[in-house]
Amino acid sequence: MSEFPGFDMRALDRARISRDARFDGKFFIAVTSTGIYCRPVCPARTSKRANIRFYPTAAAAAEAGYRPCLRCRPEAAPGTPAWMGTSAVVRRALRLIDEGILDEGSVDALASRLGIGPRHLCRLFLRHVGASPVAVAQTRRLHFAKRLLDETKLPITEIALAAGFGSLRRFNGAFQQTYRRAPRELRRERSNGLASRAGNAVALKLAFRPPYDWMQVRDFLAARAVTGVERVDERGYARTVVGGDCQGVICVRPVAGEDALELQVQDMAPGALFQLTSSVRRAFDLASDPARIAPAFSSDTLLAPLVKRRPGLRIPGAWDPFECAVRAVVGQQVSVAAGRTLAARLVARAGRRLTSGEEGLTHLFPTPADLAEADLAGLGLTRTRIGALRALARAVAEGTLSFSAPVEEITAALAELPGIGAWTAQYVALRALNEPDAFPAGDLVLRRMASTNGRPLTPRALATLAEAWRPWRGYAAVHLWRSATDIARRPTGA
Repeated sequence: MSEFPGFDMRALDRARISRDARFDGKFFIAVTSTGIYCRPVCPARTSKRANIRFYPTAAAAAEAGYRPCLRCRPEAAPGTPAWMGTSAVVRRALRLIDEGILDEGSVDALASRLGIGPRHLCRLFLRHVGASPVAVAQTRRLHFAKRLLDETKLPITEIALAAGFGSLRRFNGAFQQTYRRAPRELRRERSNGLASRAGNAVALKLAFRPPYDWMQVRDFLAARAVTGVERVDERGYARTVVGGDCQGVICVRPVAGEDALELQVQDMAPGALFQLTSSVRRAFDLASDPARIAPAFSSDTLLAPLVKRRPGLRIPGAWDPFECAVRAVVGQQVSVAAGRTLAARLVARAGRRLTSGEEGLTHLFPTPADLAEADLAGLGLTRTRIGALRALARAVAEGTLSFSAPVEEITAALAELPGIGAWTAQYVALRALNEPDAFPAGDLVLRRMASTNGRPLTPRALATLAEAWRPWRGYAAVHLWRSATDIARRPTGA
């Protein structure tokens, strides 16, 4: 490509030659003489500069006619951040594609959902992403299928289903065209290195850009883990999940010596794997690029020391926007421990029992329909809070509030519900909608931590201060929250 956001050609070439892992996922290298595209960390022999082309996404390289490298496996690269600078329309479209809207629907349906014409949507994608929406969706499906072939012993028919292909014939044709080999041929080459499939469990590795502060994410989730739904211990983070008509359990943990987390999925149909991996990547903030975020805080006297102390900090996400909103309402104006207890009571009352759980994981979080009809008396919730929960559940169940809408529309709709307010809306945007610039300026802990005189700032004063932290205000909030936790844990007199 002649234009590349954020880099000039000389910088890209230096990054290519260095094979520095910090550039992994930021761009892809195509070689005209071989017709293959690779990650910057590919161990293959360096090609002549005249034969090199650079692309911001794997989809753009595939759209240009290149096939993925079988050595460096572009499908395993960390999520590219190239879309972060694109228009709001393209960002929302990419989120909907990631949620599978094109697995069954059409580009016309996607464009209609976005409120624009399909031709204009394709023009925006070519300008910002370098590939059409269909190419992005197919590249995403094929890369996921390739990872399942490499890392699991799932039958190829199940892999085709898991990757969103309607038939084995379509899957074989698309795979053959992209990789120049049939799936079975590639499976035979890799079969000796496959991890065994234990019972109904499947394990996948999800890459990230280092550093990654697993302890920070784990501690945050552990403090808020809801009994019956979540478990956090030395084995990792585990929780109950729903995928289509299936109920199951996932477990996420770091992989020793690798820049990756392992996702174990148990008792789920292959068709649910695609969406589960997307949810885990979002919930554990695996697409974040610490090296890109840190410079935004380097000159800030409040945040620079915190970033230096925890360079791999991530935004610990919530599994589901509705669940996040419910838990935020339940936890309003009480301690984290008290909010956790109230949420556990709510789950025991309104959540459905898991048909085949494991140690401590017994319930699914209530659905909007279940919560709207549940008797919430006697749980320790105030009448106002019960009313807020019912209003929220009914709005989602009836479709007047959709969490697939643009973030701005979701936060505005949440703030209009009784008992919700701006703090809850921004909190949901931060933890469940993957919005890195969300900022709950009314949060008392943030107002205290940002103050220089011991008195909490007003929400307006904090919002004004936070303007300098855009577009990463969400990371600033998490740094301040973590700093407050570290201070609270210090021994008296330390």
